[in-house]
Amino acid sequence: MRWGLHPRGPGAAALVTARNLWVPPHPRRHPRWLGTTRVLLRSVTGASNQLQNSSNGRYRDTVLLPQTSFPMKLLGRQQPDKELEIQQKCGFSELYSWQRERKVKTEFCLHDGPPYANGDPHVGHALNKILKDIANRYHMMRGSKIHFVPGWDCHGLPIEIKVLSELGGKAQDLSAIEIRQKARSFAEAAIEKQRSAFIRWGVMADWNNCYYTFDGKYEAKQLRIFYQMYEKGLIYRSYKPVFWSPSSRTALAEAELEYNPEHVSRSVYVKFPLLKPSPKLVSLIDGSSPVSFLVWTTQPWTIPANEAVCYMPDSKYAVVKCSKSGDLYILAADKVTSVASVLETTFEVISTFSGVDLESGTCTHPLIPDKASPLLPANHVTMTKGTGLVHTAPAHGMEDYSVASQHSLPTDCLVDEDGVFTEAAGPELQNKAVLEEGTDVVIKMLKASKHLLKEEKLVHSYPYDWRTKKPVVIRASKQWFVNIADVKATAKELLKKVKFIPGSALNAMVETMDRRPYWCISRQRVWGVPIPVFHHKTKDEFLINSQTTEHIIKLVEQHGSDVWWTHPPEQLLPQEVLSQVGGPDALEYVPGQDILDIWFDSGTSWSCVLPGTDQRADLYLEGKDQLGGWFQSSLLTSVATRKKAPFLRNTLRFLLGNIAGFNPETDSIPVNNMYVIDQYMLHLLQDLANKITDSYKQYDFGKVVRLLRAFYTRELSNFYFSIIKDRLYCESAADPRRRSCQTALAEILDVLVRSFAPVLPHLAEEVFQHVPYIKEPKSVFRTGWIRTSSIWKKPGLEEAIEGACAMRDSFLGSVPGRNAAEYKVTIVIEPGLLFEIIEMLQAEETSSTSQLNELMMASQTTLLPEDPRTLTEDAIECKGTFLINLEGGDIREESSYKVIVMPTTKEKCPRCWKFTAESSDTLCPRCSDVVGGKR
Repeated sequence: MRWGLHPRGPGAAALVTARNLWVPPHPRRHPRWLGTTRVLLRSVTGASNQLQNSSNGRYRDTVLLPQTSFPMKLLGRQQPDKELEIQQKCGFSELYSWQRERKVKTEFCLHDGPPYANGDPHVGHALNKILKDIANRYHMMRGSKIHFVPGWDCHGLPIEIKVLSELGGKAQDLSAIEIRQKARSFAEAAIEKQRSAFIRWGVMADWNNCYYTFDGKYEAKQLRIFYQMYEKGLIYRSYKPVFWSPSSRTALAEAELEYNPEHVSRSVYVKFPLLKPSPKLVSLIDGSSPVSFLVWTTQPWTIPANEAVCYMPDSKYAVVKCSKSGDLYILAADKVTSVASVLETTFEVISTFSGVDLESGTCTHPLIPDKASPLLPANHVTMTKGTGLVHTAPAHGMEDYSVASQHSLPTDCLVDEDGVFTEAAGPELQNKAVLEEGTDVVIKMLKASKHLLKEEKLVHSYPYDWRTKKPVVIRASKQWFVNIADVKATAKELLKKVKFIPGSALNAMVETMDRRPYWCISRQRVWGVPIPVFHHKTKDEFLINSQTTEHIIKLVEQHGSDVWWTHPPEQLLPQEVLSQVGGPDALEYVPGQDILDIWFDSGTSWSCVLPGTDQRADLYLEGKDQLGGWFQSSLLTSVATRKKAPFLRNTLRFLLGNIAGFNPETDSIPVNNMYVIDQYMLHLLQDLANKITDSYKQYDFGKVVRLLRAFYTRELSNFYFSIIKDRLYCESAADPRRRSCQTALAEILDVLVRSFAPVLPHLAEEVFQHVPYIKEPKSVFRTGWIRTSSIWKKPGLEEAIEGACAMRDSFLGSVPGRNAAEYKVTIVIEPGLLFEIIEMLQAEETSSTSQLNELMMASQTTLLPEDPRTLTEDAIECKGTFLINLEGGDIREESSYKVIVMPTTKEKCPRCWKFTAESSDTLCPRCSDVVGGKR
């Protein structure tokens, strides 16, 4: 110790701790010095040109330049061939079966939500499959056995519509079974394209045992689940309003809708004349003027089906007088001003009353004068839009139907499967499309009856068929439903045991269930799994029981679901099956024409795919629309398409090139004997490895990429690589200082490759093939996860390196754009802990080969506890402070330092290009020793 704290005096323990580099861990902090940060370090001319220039002179053969066959970049046309070569050499196709055969205790099961078999593979498929592949490869490298069986959703409306549209007019002549055959062929072709692409992308999976929802065995299990739910009362048939697509002629579930925010509706304000006032209203009106209830709707076509007008019982309502007509209107008190403005008039409030006072009143149907519509309380009435009074058509609204059920109102539907008015709607409306000409006729009828007060266009969000991109309607029809209300409580309780990423997805899923009391699972199409129900030819009855269902299941298992359309009724419903339940003649029944919703198709895949008796998956990973998504596609797409890979490739190439001739088994330096700078890099590396592992555990693959990018740009390219080139290139091959650096580089390469292997498997395998000391490389995925050592963790090093970097920034900032090697640096630090810590990097007073000088990249560095006695006129002085924080903050000391920069008086060495030689024709002392074999 040349200067500093007495080993027995104040701060001695901290000094010993710093020297031993074993202080307790504490969070990394941003550097606390004045000036620029390490991220903004300037490139140094000598270091950047050293590789090229030193190899052109007489000492070319004495410089240890990087050696590797790993290419700096791959041209676009080379990438596909290189990937195929890597896949074959590294056994991509055998990796799944290899890992399944390992004798390991833990198993990781990722259940593949099936993509739809209706088109070419696209970036959405890539995002989905690559995310899953990342998760699987990570868990495999951690020692788990992976269960990942890919599947395809093969049935449904989109495929059927696509097939029919391609056939054009010929489609009308096809039978159901012919449509199904063409749909199957279409799906099979799409599956083959997608499957080939997924394999080509390198996705690790059980490609020999994929599941398909049109497979007979899959369909049979699906029907068994259907009947189990039916038997428990969870599936039932009922007449209810459902979303209906006139363009597809089928019912739709909410998941099959997309909302068009630019849809234009014709909204109307309509008068419903008061017919029978409630007792309270009798006292509020004198009968001198007509009284009407004001109703607003965006669906005028539903008014012919009106059965009631609903109000909010707890809200205030008003009787107002219109200044234009003198008529009396009733509407919500809070809506008086806004409605008057829309109608371009003014309202005089005559009286107000509570909504409950409307009870037992009636009004007249605006299009059917002799029909009375009751006034009914309802909780779905809101005051956000309209008049506070809601026109109620039970066959065309979910809430409307609920009100009708409570009050025994008619629920007749006036609209058929094509979305046109039926005969029951009357001759003026019959055969007119409700969303087009039908709406126009209804509005004209309201005008003619003098009940229309206002019509205006409204741009709003409206549900569309997700495939045909055309608007849907709500219409009541007989359908099959799953009673979600009965399982909702149990489902919510079970969801608490499931970890959602992000956590907000849980609330979104619960909210979706809360809004959905039932799920319509029947579709009026042919390409799907038939609902195994038989309907009586003359009565409104259906037949389904365990015997009939089990018989159908066996047929489907053997022949596929086509049997529903190819087999005659007596084979689908044989007498021996009916006799078991004492049933009627099979000829009295016909097979139902409804198929199951494709969401029921894919939703039962767990029963066919998941292993074990409990059939649970460790992970479901799907898109945001499936309430399982959480990753920004732009980030991973960028990585997947390797737009950022060249920068990473250069980093990897530097690492590979500089471990040439290095054998970890014989050449590694023990950690405690390594250069402090190299130990510091291992310290950072362990911190990176821990964060990478934690991010994979959280399925935060975006953070994995960000961590890696920050490390190889900031810590490696901008910092470490810029200071170690002289040690790597110009020391002797076996010099401990060079071996120390190679030891660190080998560990860095190993951690980096394993860290990005799940994300970029092809690149990881390519690098693995070029590691010089791996004699027979097979696959990085067969060698396990990241391995670090606890001895790498040395937080005390941060104070030494970051303190020195603060001083280096002051130095480089004082000579902008110049070669740092042309200067000598004197660092003056007041006596104290900072001096002792920096002294670890340079024991002698002045050195051109110390670790401190390596960090400075100067000609030589001098470390002093006080100002030098003399300075040259061209000396540049920079001052700064640095806060030392040791033992988790228990020891804090702020110290001042001064950096004095002067041009060197030495000449440039012709071998290492450092300004450390006595003349330009002679080697510097270090290079002279190396060339002479003395070191």
